[in-house]
This record gives sequence, C-alpha cells and structure tokens, in this order.
Amino acid sequence: MNRSAANVPGPDGDEERVLAVLRRTTLEIVPEVDPALFTPDRTLSDLGCNSIDRADIVTLTMEELGVVVPVHEFHQGLDIGTLAAVMRKRL
Repeated sequence: MNRSAANVPGPDGDEERVLAVLRRTTLEIVPEVDPALFTPDRTLSDLGCNSIDRADIVTLTMEELGVVVPVHEFHQGLDIGTLAAVMRKRL
C-alpha cells in the first residue's frame, strides 16, 4: 500500500497516533493515572489499571483506530510501547 504524506501518517506518525489514542483512552478510563507516568516502557498494570480497565482501554483504542487485533496477540505484561506496536501493525 502506498502512503501519501498528505493524508495518511507514515510509520512515525502512526506510532505517535496510536500512543496518543492509548494515552487519552487510559486517562478517560482511569483518570487518577498521572499523565507523566504514561511512558512506552511501562505497563497499564504499572499505572494501576486493573484487568477490566485494561480490557476497556484496549477495546476503546482499537475502536477509535478502526483496527481489530486477535485477543491472543495481547498478553499480560505487555508494555505500552509493545501494545501500541501490536495495534499499529493493523493500521
């Protein structure tokens, strides 16, 4: 697929977009999370998100991005950067 710089983000833009959506969704679902702690090397669990929070964050993020990722690609302990990469592959 050819990407046009005018209307479709490239790989770096995709990464930033996915991370931005994950961040926004996380802060919507768990508003007590300190935004400064939302970094690619942390897990959602590190931020205090329980299993229901994590499921909601992933589901809402996928919906906003318009992607479908099979559940087996997610496993406990994925850091935010890896989680974003899994979703980015589906864009």
